[in-house]
Amino acid sequence: MENLDATIDSMENSRFAALYGSLIKELTLTSELSQTDITCLLVVYYKFSKANGPQCKQMTKKQFYQIFLVLFNVASVQVIERTLLAITKDTKYVSPRAWIHLFHLYTTNDIQVRMRFAFEVYDTKGTGVIDREQVGTACEKFFYGEDEDELNELKADMTEFLMKKFDLDKDGVISYEDYSTVVEQQPILVEFLGWLFPSKEDKNLMAHCINLHLKMN
Repeated sequence: MENLDATIDSMENSRFAALYGSLIKELTLTSELSQTDITCLLVVYYKFSKANGPQCKQMTKKQFYQIFLVLFNVASVQVIERTLLAITKDTKYVSPRAWIHLFHLYTTNDIQVRMRFAFEVYDTKGTGVIDREQVGTACEKFFYGEDEDELNELKADMTEFLMKKFDLDKDGVISYEDYSTVVEQQPILVEFLGWLFPSKEDKNLMAHCINLHLKMN
């Protein structure tokens, strides 16, 4: 395997190839990411896992949180937790396959994949639907100010607006069918309850940080 990182010697490169060579080939066949993208992402993953000790072969949940804070400036524990749950059921580690899956979700243009991921994150109760309480909680992050009465009114108005917009069958909850029907007509609403996908600027920063990490570490 070609050595993509000048700081990794031939022995270390061989170890990386032994650990991830077959996975890279497998993922290249099934992912929209290129083989070079997958390899570079796994080199970064490999270095994070190495930081946990010579016997550790996985990224920790704590490291995953730090990545969100640094790359995406996301401090919402709930968003990070729900994102983690969407890519892995492991409560301690993020596997290399889950790591690549995250970046597939973040870079894909497939609206069906993006909708499934977004709805799973927004469904904070894991019930398969989004209720008024969940919408209201999400709306709290949309408004800032010192006038509490005004903020509560704005939150209530936005909650009512979104329920009317998305609860197409008027049963009091937003099902995936409700959500996907609206988003397919207006794709910009895929993130109707808050940030989930990196912006173009975030992606550029992400690429820069990965390249910098490969060069300097």
